[in-house]
Amino acid sequence: MSRIVGRGLAPAETNHVEYTLFGEIAKKQLFSLEERYSCLSVDQYVIMPNHIHAIFILNGEAAGASPRPTIMDIVCAYKSLTTIECKKNGLSDKLFQTSFYEHIIRGREDYDEIRKYIYENPLRWSYDELYIEE
Repeated sequence: MSRIVGRGLAPAETNHVEYTLFGEIAKKQLFSLEERYSCLSVDQYVIMPNHIHAIFILNGEAAGASPRPTIMDIVCAYKSLTTIECKKNGLSDKLFQTSFYEHIIRGREDYDEIRKYIYENPLRWSYDELYIEE
């Protein structure tokens, strides 16, 4: 998937990320979730060549006529919308694995640790692993 999403990835809060078309779609669809689910906001995130990390904050708002979405609902919607959009733009590879890992953040210390992990995740990759000649 590294050739699909991007290269030259940097920590989530910098402006040095160079996404491919499919990486841009992945980012756009991530933030479209906030429009789809009014009780959701995307906090820290990073889109890596072969995975994504994100912190979703669910506020106390009702979800309107629909029941409040579960994390499974949110992740499935993200995967589905992103895959559909990428396929419209020529992607033929499988984009996502079936499962995903979730973690409920409990307290400020846990939150800070997860944010740091997400922020530093791109630093764990060497440039050679990210760079794919096109």
